[in-house]
Formats: sequence, C-alpha cells, structure tokens
Amino acid sequence: MRSTPMTAPPHDATCVERLRAAGAIILAKANLGEYATGTPRSSFGGAFVNPYDTERSPSGSSSGSGSSVAANFVTVAIAEETTSSIRGPAHWNSCVGISGTQELVSRYGMIQQGINTRCGPIARTVEDAARVLTVISGYDPKDELTAFSVGRMPAKAYESFTQEKSLKGVRIGVVREYMDKALFSKADEDTVNLVDAAIAELKKLGAEVVDPGEHGELFTKYIQQLSPMLLNATFAKARAAEFPVDKDGKPTSDQIATLVDYAMDPTRAPGKFTLRDFGAGIGGGGSAATGATGSARGGAGGGNPGEGKYTMDVYLAMRGDANIKTLTDLVNKANFANDPAYPGRKSSLVTADKAMAYDSAARMQRRFAVQQVILQGMADLKLDAVIYPTGNLPPTKLGQPTEPTINGRSTVWTFLGQQGFPAITVPCGFTTTVYDRIKDPNAPAAPAGAESDEGPGRNSVPSLPQPPVPAKLPVGVDFLGRSFSEPVLLRIAAAYEKATHLRRPPPDFGPLGAAVATGQQQ
Repeated sequence: MRSTPMTAPPHDATCVERLRAAGAIILAKANLGEYATGTPRSSFGGAFVNPYDTERSPSGSSSGSGSSVAANFVTVAIAEETTSSIRGPAHWNSCVGISGTQELVSRYGMIQQGINTRCGPIARTVEDAARVLTVISGYDPKDELTAFSVGRMPAKAYESFTQEKSLKGVRIGVVREYMDKALFSKADEDTVNLVDAAIAELKKLGAEVVDPGEHGELFTKYIQQLSPMLLNATFAKARAAEFPVDKDGKPTSDQIATLVDYAMDPTRAPGKFTLRDFGAGIGGGGSAATGATGSARGGAGGGNPGEGKYTMDVYLAMRGDANIKTLTDLVNKANFANDPAYPGRKSSLVTADKAMAYDSAARMQRRFAVQQVILQGMADLKLDAVIYPTGNLPPTKLGQPTEPTINGRSTVWTFLGQQGFPAITVPCGFTTTVYDRIKDPNAPAAPAGAESDEGPGRNSVPSLPQPPVPAKLPVGVDFLGRSFSEPVLLRIAAAYEKATHLRRPPPDFGPLGAAVATGQQQ
C-alpha cells in the first residue's frame, strides 16, 4: 500500500526500546504481509521467497522475519502474530520461534494490539531466541495485559533454562488430534513422521511421553465434559435442536436443565468434540461458537466484531498523523497495490471499517473456556507440555493453492496459540516429498476474500493435485504449555535441539565468509 505522506512513528515500540537499551544492533525493519495477513507479498517489498526454495513461500505474515534469519542476514528477528505468524515463518524457514504467553511481552507500538496479537523472537537457536525473550518480556504500564506477568516471571534469565540436556522428570502429551494420517492426506505424512521421530527422541532424553495412540485424542474427554457448561449460552445458540427458541430468540425449554443433563452424562452432549472441532467451532456450531479474532488485517471477524477498527484507530490516534487519522482515512486515501497473483487488501479493510460497535464478550468467554479445558486436561494427565506439528503442510509454491482443508486440518496449527498459551517451535527435519497443487482452470472465479489469511496458502481456491516431487523443505515441531511456563518449554526445546541438531542452513544462503564478515573485499 502506498498512501499520501504519513509521519514517521513518534516512538519505538516497547520491545524495540528494550532491545536498544540492552545493546542490540537493529539493522532494519523486516518486510511483512500487507496489514499482517498471511499472504506472502507486500506493496513495499513485493513477494517474499523461502531461502530453501525461492519458488516457495516463507510463510506469513512475518515473512521477512523468518526468511532473514534463515538466510543468515541477521542473528535474530522480531515477528508478530495473531494466529501463527511467529511460529509459521520459523517452521517453514528451519528456525526457532517463541510465541510467549499472551501477557508476557508488551504489544505497545504494534499496529494492532488485539487480544490475540503478540510479538516474539525468531532465531537460529533456542538460546539466541531465549536471550531476546529475556530482554523484551515483563510488565509495561503501556500495555495492560502485561500486568498479568507481575509475580509470574522466572527468577533467572530465560537463556539459563537452555543448558540442560536431560528431560528426566518432564511429562509431555502428544496431540494426536493433529497427527492422524487417516484423517488428512499424503501431503501430511512426511511431517507426521518427523514429529513421531521427535517424540522418540524425547523418550531417549528421559521424558515421560503420554501418547493416546495412532488414532487417539488427547483432549476430547475434557472438551466434551466442560465445553457445554463453560460456553453455556454460546453453546446453546449453536444447537437450535437441543436448545429451541421462539421468534424473539427466547428459550422455549429449560436450557439450564439440559446443560445439567450434559454435566451428569457428557456423552449425551451433541456434536463433535475433538480439538480440531473445538478450533472450528465446537461440533460445527457455526459463527456463534467461532473464536476468530476480528481485525483490520482479516475483516470484521467472527467472534470479536469491531476489534480491528478499534485497535487500528487507537494506533493511528497514537501516531498523531495529520493526514491518516482513522481506518476510514486509510481506506479512502491509500493507493492499493493490485497484483493478480495475490489477493488485495482493500476489501478486508473496508469490511472492518463498517463496524460500529466493539463486542469482545463471546471471544473472551471462548478464550476462558478453552484455557480451562486445556488446563484441566493437562492437570488430569499431569502434563508439563504437549507436542504436535507446528503445521502439517510444507511450504506452498508462491501464488498457488495449498491443500484443501479436511477434518479441521490447518496449514499451521493456530488454535491453541490463539488462546494465549506459550509455544516454541523448533526444527525437526526436512520433507523428502511434496504434493503441490495448482488452481483448477475450469473452476469459477473465487469470490472476493475467499483466499485464506490463516496461512500462506489458499485452501479455499479450487485446485488440482499434482504428482509428488522430491523436495527437502523445513518442518518444525511445537512445544506448548501452561501460561508462563516458558522455562519448562525452553528446557524441552533446547534439550531436543542439542540432541538432534536438525537445522541446516539453506544451501544458497550459507554463513558469510570470513572476509565478508570482517568487511574486507573478496
């Protein structure tokens, strides 16, 4: 996007301010998907490429952050995510990415300070990422969410937890809901196999692994038990057959009695209750149960209407720019790039700007419900962390579709991170074979906005499978835990990294030669 002239930001973001104060040398601002969408293109820097295969995406929205670290341009970069834009670029660029507890790192100075939005480091090692996390984390009076971090920070620096090599005494659950080959496609199999190898490695390191088995489900029992009660009215609105209402929306039956029945016998509750269904809206319950965060980056949003407009307008007001004061100004005064290979951004901004009220009630209820379900499961199973693929699919070819969504499968698994839990992604190897897709030339044109912003591919565009081809592309594994459990996650991630050394630099972007590194001519 190019607009009429805007002033430079009047201040650094808190994370940048803290990095400068700690002595960091800041080389440049990384390029990112327009308005932080998953599309790997911006009008400022053009399309982004993956250093491991420059015909493929480095993931979004923090595309520049992941690819610059992978290509050895910088030691570490800062990424921001609403769904997966720290872990996604790390996953597809064979890097380490830390999406810390939502309340751990200040959002102040970010374009949008939504309930899902957070920033964190991408680096080539767990220790480097941890060092940056030490600097940027902690209470900031300019971001009210960080008040939750007071009294919950570790006594030692985060990097001090990256030295252990044994995982004896650590108990890790396997989220098989994200790893069931029978539910997905051949395109997922390399990734699932690599994460299975990672699980075997954790056992060798002394960890106790709780694995529900090949087609098992770690959290279904707890979702079925707790979600009707925790979501209550939201759960009922998604199931008119069990919770009928009249023309005015008033209950025609005793909904509380029905919820009590489900509490006494959870198997009576209708719908599907796997983690995949929970992420999509429990049991396919529709928009009333969805948890998508509305933002200017992605439109009006399903569960947090008005947030995008509110947070963008607050950011623009804080800038104090005389020309672009509101999202409406941005929509009306910007010259938007038009690239037929990628979706435009204007339509989502126009949609977000239509909001007249900001209502986060359903979103916050859902966030609490999910946190309670996952914490109950972890407590009952005595888990310190869980493991699953950062995403099941390898980097998509630029401008081409990704695999269609089946059984709730996502390009990058976003749902748990969106609820504020900390997650660390670490390289776990490379694919051997990929299954690309091309747009179906005989399909009707996709409607405006059909392209997915969730990940770098387009899983809603009609497409055709192509024959498998050999390809060595990066794969990452996620370790996720309770809020403020970063020390435990860093211990697991570092021990696994030290035992495997699975990161490899991209062949065409290796370390700088000694002469170049010292500034000498070659």
